[in-house]
Amino acid sequence: MRFALKTRPEHTTWQQMRDVWVAADQHEIFESAWHWDHFYPLSGDLAGPNLEAWTTLAALAQATSRIRVGCQVSGMIYRHPAVLANMAATTDIISGGRLELGVGAGWNELETAAYGIELYPLKERFDRFDEGVQAIIALLTEKSANFDGKYIQLKDAYCEPKAVQTPHPPIAIGGKGPKRTLRAVAKWAQHWNAIVPGPAEWAPLKEILVQHCAEVGRDVSAITCSVNLRIDPDESLDVAVATAAAYAEAGVDMVVMNLPLDAPPSVVEPLAKALAPLA
Repeated sequence: MRFALKTRPEHTTWQQMRDVWVAADQHEIFESAWHWDHFYPLSGDLAGPNLEAWTTLAALAQATSRIRVGCQVSGMIYRHPAVLANMAATTDIISGGRLELGVGAGWNELETAAYGIELYPLKERFDRFDEGVQAIIALLTEKSANFDGKYIQLKDAYCEPKAVQTPHPPIAIGGKGPKRTLRAVAKWAQHWNAIVPGPAEWAPLKEILVQHCAEVGRDVSAITCSVNLRIDPDESLDVAVATAAAYAEAGVDMVVMNLPLDAPPSVVEPLAKALAPLA
């Protein structure tokens, strides 16, 4: 079983989140660290503070030296795919080749309505997502990218300098939609992340992914399958460890341990020790 950490950039400070990631960087059991891509908090006072994802991620990449870094996940509707590709390449360079490129279709109506960002109907949103992923891959892998989609067009487009990782930073697609999301995972992702109630709900989704991979001629074992596990600050760490063990039994490759809101860096070492027997 592999492990990662996730921090919530809401209702916290840059200094505290940075210190948690620096602490995680010292424990090899955590192979990656993640936060989310939202402009508003997702809990508590929705008018409260929430750090922007990509500027924060680049700074966290600079503050760490070993741990892989990612955003779980970046909403495609928030930035033009060509802009996101350039941001990803630069962040991969800053990190020395440690970026995990997390992407999703986007969903937060509160943010999009407030900012005047169009939240397209579901089918169109996923059509745009599919085109966006392909455009990003083209920009990250080709000297001069061309893409002629219904929504995205690239004409002799450059993305320089290229990312450190080749052919491109691993793409992590988040979500559990059986028809569109899991098929996109099968086509383009190196990592699939899902938020589910438990192992029983995850297993059928994995079977659907296996089917999609067979249809597109992809080996599902080439895709890291991860789930998020939220740590309850009012429970013993033994509860989270037992749940992680159950996910391992179900065949999950990696568990992303979601730290409690505004968790201090002191939580990292006890968690690393508690998870060590499962690694």
